[in-house]
Amino acid sequence: MNITANWSYPTAFKLGRGRIKELADACKSLGMKKPLLITDRGLASMAITKTALDILEEAGLGRAIFADVDPNPNEKNLDAGVKAFKDGGHDGVVAFGGGSGLDLGKCVAFMAGQTRPVWDFEDIGDWWTRASVEGIAPIVAVPTTAGTGSEVGRASVITNSETHVKKIIFHPKFLPGVVIADPELTVGMPKIITAGTGMDAFAHCLEAYSSPFYHPMSAGIALEGMRLVKEYLPRAYKEGTDLEARANMMSAAAMGAVAFQKGLGAIHALSHPIGAVYNTHHGMTNAVVMPAVLRFNRSAIEDKIARAAAYLGISGGFDGFYDYVLQLRSELGVPDSLSAMGIKPDRIDELSAMAIEDPSAGGNPVKMTLENTKALFKDCF
Repeated sequence: MNITANWSYPTAFKLGRGRIKELADACKSLGMKKPLLITDRGLASMAITKTALDILEEAGLGRAIFADVDPNPNEKNLDAGVKAFKDGGHDGVVAFGGGSGLDLGKCVAFMAGQTRPVWDFEDIGDWWTRASVEGIAPIVAVPTTAGTGSEVGRASVITNSETHVKKIIFHPKFLPGVVIADPELTVGMPKIITAGTGMDAFAHCLEAYSSPFYHPMSAGIALEGMRLVKEYLPRAYKEGTDLEARANMMSAAAMGAVAFQKGLGAIHALSHPIGAVYNTHHGMTNAVVMPAVLRFNRSAIEDKIARAAAYLGISGGFDGFYDYVLQLRSELGVPDSLSAMGIKPDRIDELSAMAIEDPSAGGNPVKMTLENTKALFKDCF
């Protein structure tokens, strides 16, 4: 089945194979004459990136790329990107890649118009109102993985390279003006990245659904997002060229990011410090800690998860859902503990202190304290 769709939710979203051909038109529709394509080092030399640059060049939009981006992008990458943007006289950003390329690209477009340091725009209260709106550059987002959903997000995760803490930088203008979701760009993902990014999408949906805040629209999107992952992630993992599965996973990724405005929880609160300190893959880390967090939250979410299980066609209520998660992880080759990921339990105190300060902690159904978070971390080893 060839899936093609144009949505205007939460922004202009163009889904379908071969739609990368529409990249130049998308840039022009936002007024760009000289975009800068921002991606990560791994993608910089790949054929899909060269194709995107060819399309821009053939349309008279130049051929400029910035790819000095770490897997967990930090403020040094950001400063270098803003410098490249300004030195090149660019007027827009094509954020291209997985979470790291998308997050950094969005943040460069934002910071190109600011005089204050990036940490002044952390997602706290109304800090975003400090921003000068005039200089924020337009963004076209082109995801090449199916996981973070950053292409439809109003924030970027930037790691402070000195404190090793991941900070969420927020502004409504981070939301790209156009998204091009072409499943053909994702067929080259290695299996381990298909698994990790797919489990990130699942974690976004699961945590948003479980969060106690009132947001029925997000809860509904999260449920259907989980169903798409259940149906299509194993297919995409087994057969990387299955474009129907790849397109549905791109939908699930975007749905997860839309849903989590309802909140995230302990999966992300644990995963963010682990990723910042040990540089692990974010989605894979989410998958490793997921069963321990489900056990931790059971008393608060048992009935809710039973309803989700019924919708997903899983029998046995909470226990059935929990067993399904274990089976999915095993099918995707996810390590079964943090120890199996090569992490030692010698920094639990430090990680726990970081976890309870993480913005995701506030959406967890069971209140996270230093004591119960230490116990939760120990359970993940």
